[in-house]
Amino acid sequence: MKRVLVMDDEIEVGNFFRHLLEEKGFQVSIAVNKNDFTTLISELSFDLALIDLKLPDSNGIELLKLLKNSQPNCKAIIMTGYSTVKTAVEALKNGASDYIEKPFDDLDQLENTLDKHLSVETVSSQEETNQIASKLGFIIGANKEMNELAKLAEKIARKNINILIEGETGTGKEVLANFIHHASLRYNQPFIRINCGAIPETLLESELFGHEKGAFTGAVKLKKGIFEIADNGTLFLDEIGEASLGIQVQLLRVLETGEYYRVGGESVRKTNTRIIAATNRDLEKAVEEKTFREDLLYRLDVVKLNLPPLRKRKEDLELYLQYFLGKVNASHLSFSKESLEMMRTYEWPGNVRELFNIVKRAVALMDEDETTITPIYLPEKLAQNSGHQIQHHNEDDLESYLTGWTRNILSMWDRYKDIQLDDVLFSVKELEKQVGRSFVLKSLKNHVGDRKKTADSLKITTRQLKYLLNEKGKV
Repeated sequence: MKRVLVMDDEIEVGNFFRHLLEEKGFQVSIAVNKNDFTTLISELSFDLALIDLKLPDSNGIELLKLLKNSQPNCKAIIMTGYSTVKTAVEALKNGASDYIEKPFDDLDQLENTLDKHLSVETVSSQEETNQIASKLGFIIGANKEMNELAKLAEKIARKNINILIEGETGTGKEVLANFIHHASLRYNQPFIRINCGAIPETLLESELFGHEKGAFTGAVKLKKGIFEIADNGTLFLDEIGEASLGIQVQLLRVLETGEYYRVGGESVRKTNTRIIAATNRDLEKAVEEKTFREDLLYRLDVVKLNLPPLRKRKEDLELYLQYFLGKVNASHLSFSKESLEMMRTYEWPGNVRELFNIVKRAVALMDEDETTITPIYLPEKLAQNSGHQIQHHNEDDLESYLTGWTRNILSMWDRYKDIQLDDVLFSVKELEKQVGRSFVLKSLKNHVGDRKKTADSLKITTRQLKYLLNEKGKV
């Protein structure tokens, strides 16, 4: 028979859980103070502990640490009020399996949570995490930091709270957000991504909230916004630090009340969209510089996840290479020992995204009868720290890039009977980015580095120019 420990200074809470759990056939012990708690965990072995976060003579985090030191295999659920959710998340980082919010209004949900952690028949949390991650291409690997991140992400996925993902450009923030969505109770609802830096400010409001017919010139019909389409699902706001202060005010209202107006509309609309935001900027610094609202940061930063750069998880480099080769239908290829050596010494400023682009480039340049990717198919920048002298294709040469890209697309067309359309469309998007960047660089050179003149000549804003140059986090 499984044994449960309830630690709460309120007698009624202990009695409630005793009644609920003993009916299910579990043995229940009650502690109302730290002394009771330490005595019980020294005398008895428990399968699950329910620990209140706020206690008169102690706190839940302290007792959780005592429990984990004494009985590391005992699962723990922290009980908290909404105002202490951030502290409850700290408890998850310290080994808690879950947290539940007081008051316990939804008894069905409470029982489901208890059953989940007391059941022996369910698939382990780690197995579930690995299955979802593998399906979505979220590579956890052997890196300790990534494993801790994945465990925390899986724990908070089922909670209806906002999440802020921080990480350098190209680390895979969207993949992590998609993983959280699919591990959540909203997994069968929409997951929609919008890049706050890529859409002009004048259009972003309409994209997010929709507009009524005739709201502005060109609004020839009613348009639903992202918040309406993503209702009950997840909205991933990428590059949230690039949102204007005006958009930030409207986002804050939605996060506080769940209400918004369509552009040109007069009726209040409701949404139950979960927000996962991401940034490669230091938002606390942006708050100091008055470019980001502190109250919005507070609303977004209920849980903060920091995605480590690729240079700090090089032990999993080969896992990424295998995955990316499969993604471009080139699993029959492999990287030579020299190529792998070069990649391990490279610092990867563009992170996972840069690695994927290099894999696609190498595959596109290879002859059909070759099966090993040698250093000649890698950019020269990878050789700079490794001592290799290689002949290479100039990656800044637009003609060379277009030749390689065309070769890759035609290879996909000719070689494979079935191919995922997403892979083709992704390749088209990458082409659009590279061509746009090449024209920006050419214009920038013509205007001797003057970004204002460059933007004016290209009929774009300096904000769009920064985006095309992949300088979204730079001032």
